[in-house]
Amino acid sequence: MPFPALLTVGTVIIGMVAVYLPMLRKLVYDWGHDDNYSHGFLIVPIAAYLVWERRAELIAARPSPSALGLVIVAISLMMLVAGQLGAELFLTRVSLIGVLAGSVLFLYGWEHLRVVWFPLAFLLLMIPIPAIIFNQIAFPLQLLASRFGETVLRLFDVPVLREGNVITLANTQLEVAEACSGIRSLISLLTLGIVYGYFTDKRFLVRLAIALSTIPVAIVANGLRVAGTGIAAYHYGDEAAQGFFHEFSGWVVFVVSLVMLFVIHRTVLAVAPAPSKA
Repeated sequence: MPFPALLTVGTVIIGMVAVYLPMLRKLVYDWGHDDNYSHGFLIVPIAAYLVWERRAELIAARPSPSALGLVIVAISLMMLVAGQLGAELFLTRVSLIGVLAGSVLFLYGWEHLRVVWFPLAFLLLMIPIPAIIFNQIAFPLQLLASRFGETVLRLFDVPVLREGNVITLANTQLEVAEACSGIRSLISLLTLGIVYGYFTDKRFLVRLAIALSTIPVAIVANGLRVAGTGIAAYHYGDEAAQGFFHEFSGWVVFVVSLVMLFVIHRTVLAVAPAPSKA
């Protein structure tokens, strides 16, 4: 990269760090203290690798700077200010990705933006969704996991009474809390499904099918976890539903989810037509 271009890019990066440093600190803090988004630490390195993987395309792309990029940067900075004034973290964080996209478009043009659009879009996975949306998703998942667990428990002849997200057994009572709703595994699996699909198949529809399949996989897997916890509590007491078993079952369910994701991928490959060769 010529020195003037390198200087320009360096100046843009320094400016972005200066503007977004407080927001980035809070974002990293959330990754470390909110288990629902602990995968955020992996998103940036993966996105950086995806850009590095495209380095040959970026070098071959013809620079054609567009003034529209400056407009996108300006709009994104307005989002940043609006988010700060309204204490809306989601807006401030999304604005960073807008500034990145606008900067690429302004400095290099549409062809370069086309090359890096996926890594930039992938960065959205590092941003915690707004609490109002999170709650709208988490509570229905709690009820769904409770219903699924109740159904499986009845199949195993375990007497059970469910009221909302509370499952009552003969010797104990289980509450499917927000942390057990499955949204944590859903977010993590969605991220994993996108990465897995990207590296295992080049067809967009196959990648999309793998990513979307993580939603039912996470729901079913979490329902099985609730049912397993209920069965253990029924046969071995309330202590079996807590402590080590509860934590260990989370890892087991995640491994089962990975296996289910792999099986779905193989099924999609069996059904989807093979890509034609030129």
